[in-house]
Parts: sequence; C-alpha cells; structure tokens
Amino acid sequence: MATGLAGKVGLVTGGTTGIGRETAVCFAKEGMKVVVAGRREREGEETVELIRAAGGEGLFVKADVSKAGDVETLVQNTVEKFDRLDVAFNNAGTEGAWVPILKQSEEDFDRTIEINLKGVWLSLKYEIQQMVTQGTGGAIVNMASVAGLVGSAGAAAYSASKHGVIGLTKAAALETAKRGIRVNAVCPGAIETAMSERLFGVPHVHRYVLSCHPIGRFGTAGEVAQAVVWMCSEQSSFMTGQSLVLDGGFLAGQNSPS
Repeated sequence: MATGLAGKVGLVTGGTTGIGRETAVCFAKEGMKVVVAGRREREGEETVELIRAAGGEGLFVKADVSKAGDVETLVQNTVEKFDRLDVAFNNAGTEGAWVPILKQSEEDFDRTIEINLKGVWLSLKYEIQQMVTQGTGGAIVNMASVAGLVGSAGAAAYSASKHGVIGLTKAAALETAKRGIRVNAVCPGAIETAMSERLFGVPHVHRYVLSCHPIGRFGTAGEVAQAVVWMCSEQSSFMTGQSLVLDGGFLAGQNSPS
C-alpha cells in the first residue's frame, strides 16, 4: 500500500544515530527529501550519506533543539533547501542522569527538560508555523517513551520530560487538527541503541530490564522507524493526538503480580 510520502520533505531531529538515523533512511526509501539535525556534525553527515545511498536527497543542519534560534534556523534552512516542510520527527533527546531525586543536580534536571521537553516544544512551534504558512497540512511525530506513561523510580527528570511530551502532543494536535496537521507521539520500550547500552549495559541491569519485556527481547531502531513512517503516512490519516506504544509487552505487565 502506498504511503503517499514520495516527494515530500521531512525533518528529523536527533538524526545522527539510532532511531533518528533509521527513520531518516526509511523516509528516503519512501522517496522523501530529508533534513537531519543534531549536534554532532560528523555523524550527521554520515546519516546524509546513508540517505543518498537509499536514493534520497539529504541535508545536515547542526542544531541544538533547546535553543530557539537554532530551531528557527533549522526550519528556515529546510525551506531554503527544499521549498517546504511536510513531515517532522522530533526525536532529539537525552537520558540525563538516572539517579534518585535526592541525588539529582538542578543542572542535570534542567538540561534533561530543556532537551527532551522544551526541545520538542520549540520544534513544534517552528514546524507548525511553517506548515500553517504553507496551508497544505502536515504530519509530526514526537519521541516520547513508555516512561511517559508510567512512573520510573530513579529517572524522575527523564520520566517527567516524556510525560510532558505526551501532553504537548495532545495540545498541539487539538490546536492544529482543523488545519490538516496531525501530531502524534511514539512511545518505545527498551530499544537496541547507544542510549540503551549506556543505561542497561551492566549485565544484571540488562537482565532485569529484558525480563520486563514479555516478548523476550529489546526492540530495534528499525522497528520504531517503520512505525514513525506509518504515523506520517496517508495510511494513518485519521490518527492525531495519540501515543503509539512499541514496548514488547512492557506496559501490559505493569500490573501483574510480582
């Protein structure tokens, strides 16, 4: 079934690695032109090369999504290069320090919220502004997490930021629905990425987190990327303000007896 994405212009923040990179390549395979944003230039250019190898056109823009000027320039550069913006995946994020609230520094809390929550808000602001100006609608997916749907001891800032992303997603969807812009969120469980390796790389931690996923494995970046492509496609045209969970059964087991 056709996705209707061929010829459209997409923007992926946090596209230098992991889920962002996989999504950028999947967009290219659908015939899209793709702008990749991130703070690491070398990795960003590597993603652009992968986009070109997949048959697409790509552009890397160095940007810190927690800074309004960077995000505004990012959208401007997208339009200058490809004339428009049709699709966006607001994926940039950080895990921050996973420590109890009593041990978390104010600096770490602020930085986690700035990137994961404020960064999505800024991205939405300038992406929606451009889509409204164009007047042809659009689709936006925000990166949330299963940690945005349940509490997570020892990860208060991260969990709060992801809960906030889901709230932002719902509000943005309501504000833009009549303009033909759809806004949704994706909520992965543990995915095989560099972030998961940093968080769950210690063997006993890995075993515990794996045991929380009844399907018996972590997800892959490609699986999340394919879901994002679907959420941006015409196949999901009646979906907005929703959070799509990809968690190997993690949430289904949250109320199971220990």
